[in-house]
Amino acid sequence: MYKPTIGLEIHLQLMTESKIFCSCSTEFAAKPNTHICPVCIGLPGALPVLNEKVIEYGVMLGIALNCTINEVSSFYRKNYFYPDLPKGYQITQYAIPLAKDGFLEIVTENQRKMIRIEKAHIEEDSGKSIHTGDITESEYSFIDFNRSGVPLMEIVTYPDIESPDEAYEFLNLLRSIARYLGVSTGDMEKGALRCDVNISVSKDEVMGTKVEIKNLNSFRSVKRALEYEIKRQTKLIEEGRTVVKETRHFDEKDGTTKAMRTKEELNDYRYFPEPDLPPLIISGDFIEEIGQRIPELPNQKMRRFIEDYSLSIDYARSIAYVPSFSKYFESIIAFTGKPREVANFIMVNISNYLNETGKDIEEVPFGKEEFKELLDLIDSKIISLNIAKNVLDDSIRSGKSPSEIVREKGLSQVTDEDTLRSMIVEVLKENEMQVRQYLAGKTKVIGFLVGAVMKKSGGKANPDLVNKILLKELETLRQ
Repeated sequence: MYKPTIGLEIHLQLMTESKIFCSCSTEFAAKPNTHICPVCIGLPGALPVLNEKVIEYGVMLGIALNCTINEVSSFYRKNYFYPDLPKGYQITQYAIPLAKDGFLEIVTENQRKMIRIEKAHIEEDSGKSIHTGDITESEYSFIDFNRSGVPLMEIVTYPDIESPDEAYEFLNLLRSIARYLGVSTGDMEKGALRCDVNISVSKDEVMGTKVEIKNLNSFRSVKRALEYEIKRQTKLIEEGRTVVKETRHFDEKDGTTKAMRTKEELNDYRYFPEPDLPPLIISGDFIEEIGQRIPELPNQKMRRFIEDYSLSIDYARSIAYVPSFSKYFESIIAFTGKPREVANFIMVNISNYLNETGKDIEEVPFGKEEFKELLDLIDSKIISLNIAKNVLDDSIRSGKSPSEIVREKGLSQVTDEDTLRSMIVEVLKENEMQVRQYLAGKTKVIGFLVGAVMKKSGGKANPDLVNKILLKELETLRQ
């Protein structure tokens, strides 16, 4: 049995209005090279000035990741030469990061696991290279320096992750935390969250040769790339061949990884202290004040939903990890007192509506008043649960209240016992074989007969009464 060992290096863009060392805008998708200045394009003599908001957001995220915040940290120059790095170096943190020794607890398949975080440090982004055609055969390359100097927080995990699913869950939780804090959008499609993975495969506890994978544009890509790379490395080991320590590129189209270059070592970057920035010193009071502003985080909220409302792990996670879903859910259950029923409607009917329309949950025209009306119709047995799902769908799309839809479409449950008995007698005559099976002791067939009655009534029969009357009629036949 081969064991994967996985570590993540995540770059999260901090959602400040200006860049980390200058006052240029961080606006996304602006006209190329319009948000630049001598500082962010590295002109001689331009000096960096640290953005305090970046420190605030970095400390807040570090605390949420259960890290120790260093009251004294420092900046370094990471030297490498690439066209979109105007200074020839990147200002980052190295020896003493802003935050260190944290963890996040993830949940996969009902199992809890702690993933340790080695460090979380702040740094500046590089520019963006834009190539025409295939990257290996480009006729022209263009450079947009708008991203140069955009603030990032790099989060590095220890190699505690052992499967693609665990990596996916860690990223999902991290992005959710960043959104709850308001420090980052975490939108991978806008470059606000980027992830490189380090993966090795071995037969025992001795770690195998580490390979880095880049060009991962979505959480799904991370999962697909890891699945492929585990198979590739396992096959090499089984064939007695060598896994090369290298950086590989993930190809979205065919779902494979391809060699890019041999892996750099830390000394290749020639780190040295940044001479234009003094040590970063923050007070304990500053850290404590920021810590007090941290809200209930999604993993904490998920546990509360499970413990207090008896939601399933999947439902609790799906609702808690999306701030807008969580806000919507909690506002409705505070008004209705029906958490499990509301969660089911959100995860099935409302989620389907959002997927179909591309809307956000804040735009759903079905609030707490409509939910209470719908749930009251169910409680008073005017409509069944199945009918309620159709009523909710119609109400969202038409803007009409649940009661209006029930009245206009004649969806009230059939509760008259004589009417239901007539339907049941017809069903028993039409399904003699199933009746014989029931009378012979195969009682599970009752579900088929109930379904047949519900179908005959157009879903409007009261299911409790159907069961009650059906059992009486069957017992009569037995005599």
